[in-house]
Amino acid sequence: MNRLERRATSALATIYALRMLGLFLILPVFALYAEGLAGTTPVLVGVAIGIYGLTQAALQIPFGMVSDHIGRKPVILFGLALFAAGSGVAAEAETIHGVIAGRALQGAGAIAAAVLALAADLTREESRLRAMAIIGITIGVAFSASLVLGPLLDRWMGVPGLFWLTAVLGVAGMGVVIFGVPTERGHRVHRDAEAVPGQFARVLRDPELLRLDAGIFLLHLGLTATFVALPLVLRDQLELAPVHHGWLYLPVMVVAFVAMVPFIIVAEKHRRMRGVFLGAIAAVALAAAGLGLAGQAGTLAGVAMALLVYFTAFNLLEASLPSLIAKAAPAGAKGTAMGVYSSAQFLGAFTGGVAGGWAHGVAGAEGVFGLISGAAALWWLIARGMAPPRYLSSHVVAVPADADPAILTPRLAAVAGVVEVEVVPEEEAAYLKVELDRLDREGLEAAATAAP
Repeated sequence: MNRLERRATSALATIYALRMLGLFLILPVFALYAEGLAGTTPVLVGVAIGIYGLTQAALQIPFGMVSDHIGRKPVILFGLALFAAGSGVAAEAETIHGVIAGRALQGAGAIAAAVLALAADLTREESRLRAMAIIGITIGVAFSASLVLGPLLDRWMGVPGLFWLTAVLGVAGMGVVIFGVPTERGHRVHRDAEAVPGQFARVLRDPELLRLDAGIFLLHLGLTATFVALPLVLRDQLELAPVHHGWLYLPVMVVAFVAMVPFIIVAEKHRRMRGVFLGAIAAVALAAAGLGLAGQAGTLAGVAMALLVYFTAFNLLEASLPSLIAKAAPAGAKGTAMGVYSSAQFLGAFTGGVAGGWAHGVAGAEGVFGLISGAAALWWLIARGMAPPRYLSSHVVAVPADADPAILTPRLAAVAGVVEVEVVPEEEAAYLKVELDRLDREGLEAAATAAP
């Protein structure tokens, strides 16, 4: 990556991290705080936690498409302004309904697609995968940090203070957009990084992609439902003071992050993805059931161990699913596949909040963890039919604007290591699926630049 790309990637990762940190700071403490809000019911607590996912899912792809026409930065700034405004509404709310309205407004600042599109505008094809990986890692770190910092900051400023801090983070993100992100030299559609309307039917008919979309939906359903019940279990059944919850999450998240790495290596390097993937789903189901049993028994060590297994498997699946989407998506449809996948993720968060709140009201914490375990078991049954993934990578090469797809497509397809080709002259790009260990890079460059 050159200097401009490093600056752009760092700034965009910071924007993403500030927003995600703000969204998740309340996750480990809100169920406790909501007890003092007027109109609270278990279902409405879940709605308040997960409602951001509904508005995010509805608006992230449209915001990305709007950014194709008016520019990325105006859309990102508008989204961050909505996010900050929603945080303020939630901070001032004295009823659960007010918090729900604020959280919905937070999610309406749906900048994910526009941020990734801007990252694509500001990076070369050969650097883009690294830039996206850095942004993805930053999101994971922000989530882990929020679980640790939420309970600690709650002691000093309370949940309203956390919401005001979130508003400040949104404004800080706007400052990074204005002063930290390099000026884009123009924007265009990048099929490897953003959704294209003409590709939706193709993506939504693909059974392997739909299987993965169902997986991320159920994974985030379980995650959101977990925090409807877990803070209450830690306080009421384990008698762990809320301020100390972060000290439980800290070692769990650190060890879980390290523990997933060997499984990633086995899955990717040794091509055991299907077995590792199914094993991780089974681990989520067992860990969720273990959380219910350990919480009911009042054993902190049992809850800690169940959380460690849960988050190790969660992190592994969270890292593996985008890789599987990239492998399964047809050439030229990766951005659309990722857009649908992200929408399924956010819908899962919303559904998990509602379903978790309902289960808690009907059957208590044990009902919530039973729901999560059942959702993971359903996912295991869905995923069991998955085909062994093709170990292919997406690759983009520049082609002339006057390139003839009928001539260029078979020429590129004949290069060693190229498996799929889609030539899009109006984007001056050819989107490929390739086997990296067999790819003839010199031959590919020669084929792309040769005269018709």
